[in-house]
Amino acid sequence: MLNKYPMWKNLMVMLIIAIGALYALPNLFGEDNAVQIQGTRGYTVSSDTMSQVQSALDTASIAIKRIELKQDVLEVRVTNGDDQLKAREVISDLLGKSYVVAMNLAPSTPEWLEAIGGGPMKLGLDLRGGIHFLMEVDMAEAISKAQTQMTTDFRSDLRSERIRYSGIRAVGDAVIIQFRNADAMVKAENFIGSRYNQYQVTDSNADLSLRITMTQEHLRQIREEAVSQNITIIRNRVNELGVAEPVVQRQGAERIVVQLPGVQDPTRAKEILGATATLEFRMQDTKTDARDAAVGRLPASSELFDRRGGGSVVLTKDVILTGDHITGARAAFDENGQPQVSIDLDAQGGDKMASATKDAIGMPMATLFTEYKPTDEKDENGRTKLEKIQEVVSVATIQSRLGRSFRITGLGHAEAQNLALLLRAGALKAPVQIVEERTIGPSLGQQNIENGLQAMIWGLIVVIIFMAVYYRAFGLIANLALSVNLVMIVGIMSMIPGATLTLPGIAGIVLTVGMAVDGNVLIFERIREELRNGRSIQQAIHEGYGNALSTIADANITTFITSLILFAVGTGAVKGFAVTLMIGIATSMFTAIVGSRALVNLIWGGKRVKKLSI
Repeated sequence: MLNKYPMWKNLMVMLIIAIGALYALPNLFGEDNAVQIQGTRGYTVSSDTMSQVQSALDTASIAIKRIELKQDVLEVRVTNGDDQLKAREVISDLLGKSYVVAMNLAPSTPEWLEAIGGGPMKLGLDLRGGIHFLMEVDMAEAISKAQTQMTTDFRSDLRSERIRYSGIRAVGDAVIIQFRNADAMVKAENFIGSRYNQYQVTDSNADLSLRITMTQEHLRQIREEAVSQNITIIRNRVNELGVAEPVVQRQGAERIVVQLPGVQDPTRAKEILGATATLEFRMQDTKTDARDAAVGRLPASSELFDRRGGGSVVLTKDVILTGDHITGARAAFDENGQPQVSIDLDAQGGDKMASATKDAIGMPMATLFTEYKPTDEKDENGRTKLEKIQEVVSVATIQSRLGRSFRITGLGHAEAQNLALLLRAGALKAPVQIVEERTIGPSLGQQNIENGLQAMIWGLIVVIIFMAVYYRAFGLIANLALSVNLVMIVGIMSMIPGATLTLPGIAGIVLTVGMAVDGNVLIFERIREELRNGRSIQQAIHEGYGNALSTIADANITTFITSLILFAVGTGAVKGFAVTLMIGIATSMFTAIVGSRALVNLIWGGKRVKKLSI
């Protein structure tokens, strides 16, 4: 029988539409003004912290909508923006600098929707408001770190090759190695030249020394790696700390753009991004007492560092390993119930660790944390100077030769959690500093949303009126299909984890409103043509949908491919436009071809119809 869908096909259409509507539903519930509390530098949020916060807010007469503790983050929801500001001040005064207190917007999705993965669309910075940072990578420090690693590698390699040298030091942009005789200098020059093609070696017979500098290609590679690795690590760090839908991308040769939608507290954002830290594993110098080192009695091969939590410790200058080689870190408990951090290294890092610890069983190894914080001073280029702060976060005894996987023990629970977080997020290749900062208020984002919605509503109204007047009953079916199409776009955007709606994305939806009825127009005109050619009503409907399919598919596939190219090569606003356009094309084809035909079949299919309202 013509124009009759089997039951399974009707059920499939209804199921797809129902799923789209279900996942679009969370967008109706809005967001709550929230304050988030998270421990820092060894502190953690507990149920006692939650009780203190709740009591302080009750005393300040601030109404709490909901308070909950999730994965060491305490979230307090209040009724309005004024209470949000007051709550942040009260909580900050209560907890002090040991905790980060930040304002945020939390979706008020019902728990039953959250349980099936439902949530509202992620809004971009231009719609939701938030914080924009432009960060600059300190290339001088990146090159300095590479030079330090050069010194360590040369010292280790010459010892392993039994080549005697009298001194090795960094001077300007070069590393100078001093020798006692010419034979040792020649052996070292041949060895370094054959092993390291990224360095230029110049000998000096006058003072028996080698001057080693980096090639221009190697310097370029260091700069490139500094930016690309920092981008990856900043993105990981933001994701680890729970900031939703961040935008982290490169701008120019040395700068990184970071956008944090929904975050309204620059202090919180700087705490996340400003931890321009590196990690190093070094051996403890057990032969030197920390009290002697504090008064200046310190070997040239060792350094004195403060220890987190109090006290000091002497470490050797040789760096066993940096955080660059860490591929994974997990906080757990050992067989005795004590906190530990399990660390996984890459192949190169495993070789270095095995080589350094094979003769160091029973000796203590330290994890050195180096942080760069901005100061009030400026350098000759007008950039903010960074203060270097170093502290030992853990000292653990080596129980056996270490390889690609090992454990750090002797930590508190909170310290183990924080160290694992830092190790997972990675250590920045070089310090970064914020050179531009903009906070976009939620009111401006709301205005953008309202303007975009108005454009979409007016476009929808015009299309609906035209279709209803021109195609009558079939026009109403097309309008219903168009409405379902919009709901499905919202539902799919809400379902896709990485999809973010921006202002250009709204433009893509507005464009889709106009394009979505194209398929129905082609079908309806083909039906009219078949009726004029003397076909019966059932045959005209069947031929109209069947023959128009290839034309609709060709037109939409070419547009989809163009959108895919825009998404692949574009950035920022272009990507946002391309995403919504691709989703809109896919849903409009479904609603125009499958959805509208299911409704037409339901109303007119298989029936004796004398006149068609089209």
